[in-house]
Amino acid sequence: MKKSCYYEILGVEKDATEDELKKNYRKLAMQYHPDKNPGNGEAEERFKEAAEAYEVLSNRNKRERYDRYGREGLGGAGFRGFEDIFSNFGDIFDDIFGFNGKRFRSKTAPRPGADLRYDLRLSFTDAAFGFSTKIDIEKSDLCHHCQGTGTAHGSKPQTCGYCHGKGQITQSNGFFSISSTCPKCQGCGEIITEPCNICMGTGREKIIKAIDIKIPAGVETGNRLRLRGEGERGYFGGPSGDLFIFIHVEPHDFFERHGNDIYCRISISFAQAALGATIQVATLNGTQKVKILKGTQSGTVFRLKGKGIPHLKGYGRGDQLVEIIIKVPTKLNKKQEELLKEFDELSHK
Repeated sequence: MKKSCYYEILGVEKDATEDELKKNYRKLAMQYHPDKNPGNGEAEERFKEAAEAYEVLSNRNKRERYDRYGREGLGGAGFRGFEDIFSNFGDIFDDIFGFNGKRFRSKTAPRPGADLRYDLRLSFTDAAFGFSTKIDIEKSDLCHHCQGTGTAHGSKPQTCGYCHGKGQITQSNGFFSISSTCPKCQGCGEIITEPCNICMGTGREKIIKAIDIKIPAGVETGNRLRLRGEGERGYFGGPSGDLFIFIHVEPHDFFERHGNDIYCRISISFAQAALGATIQVATLNGTQKVKILKGTQSGTVFRLKGKGIPHLKGYGRGDQLVEIIIKVPTKLNKKQEELLKEFDELSHK
C-alpha cells in the first residue's frame, strides 16, 4: 500500500533537519534503486515515492505548503519518470553509485594523487629557532621503464572488444538506461596484453625522493606543514597530491614551553636569597646574568624579556620565566649548626 505522508515515506519526524532528510533519502534510494532491483515493480514504486517525498520536503517553500495544505497545496508535485529523478538528484546518485543514469565517470579521467604524511621529530631548540633539513619520502610515481603506459617495450594496449573502447557498457531497463564500468577493461577502454615486467601493467612504481624542507622558527607539537604537489603523482594527467609534515617536538631537560614563553627553575642557597647575589641562568641563547635581590623568597619569578620562543606568525619572541627555589641544606657540620642557632636567636631578639 502506498504511504500518503511524505514524512512517513522518508521515515523522519515533522521537525527533521535537511541533513536528516537527505540521509534517509540516500538510504532509501540505495535500497530501492532499480539497478539493484531489476524487474521489481514494488521497489520501483518505493523508489519513485521516496524521490517525490524528498523533492517536496527538501524545498523550503514546498515543505511549508505541504505542512499547511497537504498534497493538495502542491499543485501536482511528482516526477514523470526515472530520468526526471536522476536529473533532479544527480549529485546524490553520484555519491551513492558513481553515476546518475546520464553521466559516466571514466576510469581514465584525470584524478588527483594521494596525499602523504610524514612525522618529523625535532629537538626543543630546533623547533624554537627553525632549521633546514632533507627527508626521504616513499611514494608512487610513473614507471621509469614504460613511462606509465603499463605495456612492455614495443607493444601497445589493445582496444577492449567488450565495450569497443568506450570504457563503459549501457544497460536498458524499461524506463531508463544505466551506464556502468566495463568489467573487462575496468573503464580504460583498452586491455594490456603484454604488461611491463617492472610495474606489471600498472604503469606506476614506488620511488624514494629526497625533499628539502625548511622548518620555521616557533613550531610546536601538533603543527603541520603542507608541501603542495609533493604527494603521489596524479592519474591520467591529474594533479599530484600534497605532502603533510606533522611536527613532534621532544621535551627539554631544563625548559618547559608555555605558548611562546619558556619556563625554568633555578636553585639558590639560603645565603644568596637572604644577602642577594648575581647568578648565571641558562637561556636558549647561552647564559645570562640575573641579579637576585636581598630577601628573595622561594617561588619568586623573574622575567627575562625576549628570551622565549620566536612567534611563528609574527615578529618578536616570548619571554623566559625563571622561578627561584631556595635550597635547604640537609647536612650541616657542627660549626654551621652553631652559626644557624646564633642567627635564629638574633632573629628573635
